[in-house]
Amino acid sequence: MTDTVIGREEEINPIPHTVIRLVSVLFMITALVLAVKLLTWAVTDKLSKTQEIVGSDVTAQVRERQLGCLAKNIYHEAANEPFESKVGVAQVTLNRVASGKFPDDICQTIYQKNVFYDRVVCQFSWYCQRPSSLKPINPAAYNESMAVAKKVLLEEFRLPSLKNALYYHADSVSPNWNRKRIVKLGHHIFYE
Repeated sequence: MTDTVIGREEEINPIPHTVIRLVSVLFMITALVLAVKLLTWAVTDKLSKTQEIVGSDVTAQVRERQLGCLAKNIYHEAANEPFESKVGVAQVTLNRVASGKFPDDICQTIYQKNVFYDRVVCQFSWYCQRPSSLKPINPAAYNESMAVAKKVLLEEFRLPSLKNALYYHADSVSPNWNRKRIVKLGHHIFYE
C-alpha cells in the first residue's frame, strides 16, 4: 500500500522540490540583479544632474539680468501681441544664443549692433531707437512680458514649430529675406 501512495504523489507533483527551489532562487537572483542595475542607473542619473546644476555658473544676479533683458525685448517687440507671438520673440532670442551665430549671452544678443555700409543696425530694432523710448511705459504689458520671459527661460516652455527659428519681422514690413518661412504668429512672421 505504501508503494501506491508514493506513486500517486509522483503523479500529482511530477516536478521535484529541488527544481522548484532552484527556479525560485534564480528568480530572486534575477530580481536582485535588476534592482541593483536600476538603483545604479537612478543614482548615476541623479548625480550627473546634480553636477550639471552645481557646475552652472549662472547666479541669481545673472539670471535676474537675463530675465530683465528678455522681458524688455518681449515688451518692445510684442507688447500688444498674443501669448504665442511673445513666446516666439523670446524663443528666437534664446535660439540665437544657442546657435553659435550670435553672442552666447541673452543680453549681449539682444543689444548686439552691427555696422553695414556705415549704418548701425541693431538685431532688435527697438534698441536702436532713442534711449527715452527704451523704458517700458505700460506696466501691465511689461508684467505680462516678464511672465512670458520666466515661462520660456526658467520653465523652458517652447513652441515646437519655432525650434529652428532665428529671425522674425512684423507683417507690416517686407525685408525680402532669402530665408525659410516657418509660421506667422500675431503680427510676426518667423523664419529659420
